[in-house]
Amino acid sequence: MLREVMGLPAHVLLVHAAVVFVPLLALVGTAYAVLPRFRGRLDWAAALLAVAAPVAALLAKLSGEELREVLVAKNYPEEIIQQIDEHQAYGDQTLWWSVGLAVVVLVLLVLTRPGRGGSVPRWLGPVLGAIVVVLAVVNVWYVYLTGDSGAQAVWEGVL
Repeated sequence: MLREVMGLPAHVLLVHAAVVFVPLLALVGTAYAVLPRFRGRLDWAAALLAVAAPVAALLAKLSGEELREVLVAKNYPEEIIQQIDEHQAYGDQTLWWSVGLAVVVLVLLVLTRPGRGGSVPRWLGPVLGAIVVVLAVVNVWYVYLTGDSGAQAVWEGVL
């Protein structure tokens, strides 16, 4: 299903969505958490990215697994397959960390929306904001590790 798009490996195309949307979620989620006066302007973007980023990471992961199967079937050297396995492990972590960030951003959105009925402890917003910031840093780090390991697997020795 996610093997090829117009003759190119789908992973090569889909990975770019994750590379854009996951860091954007980290940036917008952090801005939403630490800049309360801009929340009215950022809420829609944060909500949209909280859905798009994990979906993009999932599609990149699934298409990468299919690409790995193709490379194994074509008898690529074990050294390259090991590099791909390392890349895949980072990609798996990126997916799960992006899901965690998305969930916390969505919870923060729900709890801080204007006109929300009910009482929320005053400390909960800052605590969730701090969690968003930490998860944002972790997400950007794993996007970097995933991208770097993938680029090394593809380009090492080529240039």
